[in-house]
Amino acid sequence: MKIFIVEDDVIFGKSILYYLSLNPENEINLFTNGKDALAQRYQNPDLIILDYNLPGMNGMEAMQSFHNYNRNIPIIIISAQSDIRVAVNLLKEGAFDYIVKDPDLKDRLWMSMEKVRKMSSYEKKIVQLEAEIDKKFLVDNLIIGNSSSLKNVFGLIEKATKTNINVSITGETGTGKDLVAKAIHYNSERKNRPFIAVNVSAIPSELIESELFGYEKGAFTGAQSRKIGKFEEANKGTLFLDEIGDMDLNMQSKILRVIQENELTRVGGNTVIKIDTRLIIATHKNLADQVRASRFREDLYYRLLGLPIHIPPLRDREGDVLILARTFINNFCAENGLPSKSLSPKAQEKLKGYHFPGNVRELKSVIELATVLSNSDVINDSDLNFSSLGAVEDIFSTELTMKEYYKKIVLYFMKKYDNKVRVVADKLDIGKSSIYNLINEEGLK
Repeated sequence: MKIFIVEDDVIFGKSILYYLSLNPENEINLFTNGKDALAQRYQNPDLIILDYNLPGMNGMEAMQSFHNYNRNIPIIIISAQSDIRVAVNLLKEGAFDYIVKDPDLKDRLWMSMEKVRKMSSYEKKIVQLEAEIDKKFLVDNLIIGNSSSLKNVFGLIEKATKTNINVSITGETGTGKDLVAKAIHYNSERKNRPFIAVNVSAIPSELIESELFGYEKGAFTGAQSRKIGKFEEANKGTLFLDEIGDMDLNMQSKILRVIQENELTRVGGNTVIKIDTRLIIATHKNLADQVRASRFREDLYYRLLGLPIHIPPLRDREGDVLILARTFINNFCAENGLPSKSLSPKAQEKLKGYHFPGNVRELKSVIELATVLSNSDVINDSDLNFSSLGAVEDIFSTELTMKEYYKKIVLYFMKKYDNKVRVVADKLDIGKSSIYNLINEEGLK
């Protein structure tokens, strides 16, 4: 908390400053008069502790001046006076609390500060929730297209919003699985509750349990305080587990228990915590294949499957490429103060003829770059640059034999995974010997 202390008694003021500084999270400024403190009001402190008897202006006048600038700043008045009429009048005028300078002042001040801290936390959560709810309209606008395959997705989203059934979203990278998850949450009855997103693949396996379930103080080295996990944060709301196919089997069994029992225990704790959390999962992997390969628990698979929604790749969304492209152009021009631009016929043909292995995400990047490169109000085909973005190579741009496709795919993954044969063999579900044979046949190092 950023705190202003306004106290003309320097010794007393420093005493309060020292006491409040015992919490290292507090940032405190000490002033000896109201005029100096008001000069710094632009800092928007989280709390002002104000002596009632100040030189030049009393506490009431100083409080009113602060509130004229920002009505929401909590102000605690401290005073040697115990006159109840003064206290009541100050509280009526907007003081958060009135504390008499007596031996209990520090304890009462600490308790009052904690109330301010909690109130501030609640207000921030409300603001955050309102902002997320407002994003609902943005999310709806971003899931754009008229293709029949996308209309099927819209129909399933509508069904998902009417119940609390778990939802499993599949689709290639860049298709917008996170947007579908948000669209479901912010159009459901849980829209006023938290939406918590977790990318499972981005969290080291040794940390994911404490990240999802939280931990108690002292649970392990470095656990200096209690931490609430993502399941608890999403209580009464929605937990979105992205790339759940990358979760290890040990963690899968723990997730299964939480889902079955609707309860959890923080790491290092004994208290059983009841939760009511809706789960939406997403993965670019085929979980059924993962189950058959014993890399994903079958019982967890059926618990999570719920309502399956598959987002088609951009190449299978007939006509949507140009609709999305025009939307991205308009949005980018509006956000950057650029004049409106259009696509030339050749540019349209070039977009329709490209495979877009990076899906909508790649299209957005291509369009934004082309809008910047364009020297007129028309985006030409020469402005569309696919390779410079480092996108995945479009292997279908040229017709090859099956053997040539096989070689191209294997070599691409070898480059991607630093020539680690075992990793590539696992990713492509082929034998290591097949990769070594290809290397030998092509005379590669």
